[in-house]
Amino acid sequence: MDQVLYIQTQRLELLPCSLEVAQAAIAKNTPLVEKYLAAFVPEEWYTADVQGFLPTYMKMLEADPSHLGYGVWLIIRTDDSTLIGDVSFGGKSEVEDSLELGYEVLRAYHNQGYATEAVQALVDFAFTQLEIKKVTAHTPEDNAASIQIMEKLGMQNLGIEVSNSPGVKAFRWEMTLESRRCHN
Repeated sequence: MDQVLYIQTQRLELLPCSLEVAQAAIAKNTPLVEKYLAAFVPEEWYTADVQGFLPTYMKMLEADPSHLGYGVWLIIRTDDSTLIGDVSFGGKSEVEDSLELGYEVLRAYHNQGYATEAVQALVDFAFTQLEIKKVTAHTPEDNAASIQIMEKLGMQNLGIEVSNSPGVKAFRWEMTLESRRCHN
């Protein structure tokens, strides 16, 4: 991957979570995370879903540093340099040119368009810089906000699947390089 690993939008910066940031976050060393990111890190971020993935992600980066950019990206709000969430891929796919998308924005920043802005930027990056052919995502069937984001992005709803969480059903979404061209 020869591209610069930094994405800027109108209101946000997206930074790939480095090995050092992941290690500091797992240790809940806020001063060190803030130093690495040059951003304020709210305490609520340590209860975000990404915290459960960081140990796996850290091992991925230790084993193969080229996973940087294919995993966790941190969302920094530029007007006050605050970490407000994350958007991520599950890592490089060895089978096909496809990535699974996930995201989370801290509750205080919901309903302000940040998730849509960050997800759109990372999806664009995946298609243009990583040369991915397909992006997929799952949204719980009762999560209207996430469903709306997928629809705004032009992702195709492939129907309901049973998720990894017992008793939870989720919509599976997909956008291919070709369908992205048609949507834009």
